Amino acid sequence: MDTMLHITPSYTSLPDGFSIPADQLHPATTSTVVTLPVIDLSGSRDDVCHAILHAGKEFGFFQVVNHQICEETLREMEAVCDEFFELPVEDKMHLCSDDKSKPNRLFSGSNYKTSSKMYWIDCLRLTHTIRIGDSKNNWPNKPQRLREVFENFIEQTRVLGMELLRMLCKSLGLPLGYFDGDLSGGDMVLGVNLYPPCPEPSRMLGLPPHCDRNLLTLVLSGAVQGMEVFYNGDWIKVEPMPNAFIVNFGLQIEVVTNGILKSVEHRVVTNMSLARTSVLTTINAANDCLLGPAEELLSDSNPPRYRTIMCRDFVRIYTEWLEQCEGDMKHHMKPFKI
Repeated sequence: MDTMLHITPSYTSLPDGFSIPADQLHPATTSTVVTLPVIDLSGSRDDVCHAILHAGKEFGFFQVVNHQICEETLREMEAVCDEFFELPVEDKMHLCSDDKSKPNRLFSGSNYKTSSKMYWIDCLRLTHTIRIGDSKNNWPNKPQRLREVFENFIEQTRVLGMELLRMLCKSLGLPLGYFDGDLSGGDMVLGVNLYPPCPEPSRMLGLPPHCDRNLLTLVLSGAVQGMEVFYNGDWIKVEPMPNAFIVNFGLQIEVVTNGILKSVEHRVVTNMSLARTSVLTTINAANDCLLGPAEELLSDSNPPRYRTIMCRDFVRIYTEWLEQCEGDMKHHMKPFKI
């Protein structure tokens, strides 16, 4: 527990073990804050479907508003996340673990850590099982309302995510239920990421450049800027919008669409004065699901670019490849290309 960044009121320098390679620290070369495409889900369905596909091709990211998740739900979620991190040490120390196989844990550093690199983040990571059981019974029981609020949030964000996937299907010409069943039946992850004020933000990232391994990620970003997306050879700063969700297509979408959509690199930068909290939920293919390009999108002029393999093997091979390359993203999909 003594490695948790948030239990120390403030830092005057980076603790031992926190160092980032210079090639990951290139700052954005433009001072312009680029607003990701904002998609109003109350618009006409055809327009929304077109906008989702366009944003996905252009940025890999977009923000959605009028998503039918009420503001009260968002504020409750943010409040309970704050309450959790403010708990006394003894109430959360049993959750601390560096074992990535544990479905529910609290850790410092990064899920994307390779070798000995550490990043400026504390994360509560919880698993929500779609298929069987009541996974919330294994979540923390403090604060008292955490399980109820978190379950409500993850269930509502899943409904939103599945609707976005159906609209993506419509825009691609796939059957509307293409992602139903095993392709979206894997365990969901709920992550609460806390980035405390950092004493040397020019030397430290909250998260390194990475692509998400799942189908879809929905992020409730809060009001503090920090996410950056790699776009046209530069890192662009993402300006979060009140009550909006940032949506990110993951690597599994890239495979299914045969590269029509790309999973785009993104990272989180730190700042010296403000803590930043973001809440993410993910939709994933089931481990025993075959993951490959959709046949409906293939043709003589568009042959498969990626091989079809079991999802659990996709995740394992990708993780091993990144560890071998020490996080270098230049050829991160090479093991799957035909």
